[in-house]
Amino acid sequence: MERDYGRELDDLKRQVEELARLLTAKQADPEEKPDYIGAVKKSKKMHPDPAVMNILDRLENTCGESGDTGKVTYIGVFTSGGRQSTWIQNEVSADGLLRLIEDNTAEKVLRCIGSSDRLNILLALLKQPMTVTALVERHGYNTTGQVYHHLKPLLAADLITEDKNAAKGTYIVKPHRVQGIIMLLTGIHDMTDIRYTKGDWT
Repeated sequence: MERDYGRELDDLKRQVEELARLLTAKQADPEEKPDYIGAVKKSKKMHPDPAVMNILDRLENTCGESGDTGKVTYIGVFTSGGRQSTWIQNEVSADGLLRLIEDNTAEKVLRCIGSSDRLNILLALLKQPMTVTALVERHGYNTTGQVYHHLKPLLAADLITEDKNAAKGTYIVKPHRVQGIIMLLTGIHDMTDIRYTKGDWT
C-alpha cells in the first residue's frame, strides 16, 4: 500500500500541538500560582463567552511575549442616518496609545472637539447628514456664521466633510472617523462608570 506522507505529516503535527497543549496546560488548583507570560499575568474566567476569552488569551500572550505594556482589541458597528460603520482593530499597542499623550496628539484632539457646540454638531451629524441651515434651526444656534465657526476646526481635523451625494452644503461625519468618535465615547463611559467609583468631573 502506498504511504500518504501528507496525511502522516498532518497527523504528526496534530500530535505535537496536542503534546504542547498538554505540557503547558495546568490543572485548576486554588493553591496554584498564577500563570505569567513575561510580565503579564494570565486571566482566567473573566468572561463567560469562550470566544471572548480566546481573544483575551491571545492579547495576553502577545503582550507578554513582546514586552509591550498592553494590547487592545476592539470591534464595533454603528448605523445611523442611512449609513453604517463597522470596525475591527486588533492588538493595538498600548505603548503607541500612551505616546499620543507624550507627543500632544491627545491634547490637540480633545481641544479641537472639546466644546459643547462642537460635540453637539458631531452628535447631530452622526445621527444624520445635515445642512448648516438645519443645524441652526434644530439645534439653537443664532446664525449660520456661528455654526461655520465650529465646523471649520472639525473640517480641518478631517472629522467631517461635505456629503457629495446630498444637497450642497450638507455635512456628514467622515465614515472612517465614526469609530474614533464612538470609541472615545466608550472610553468616557468607562471613566464615568459609577460601579467602581464616582469622580467629580466639574
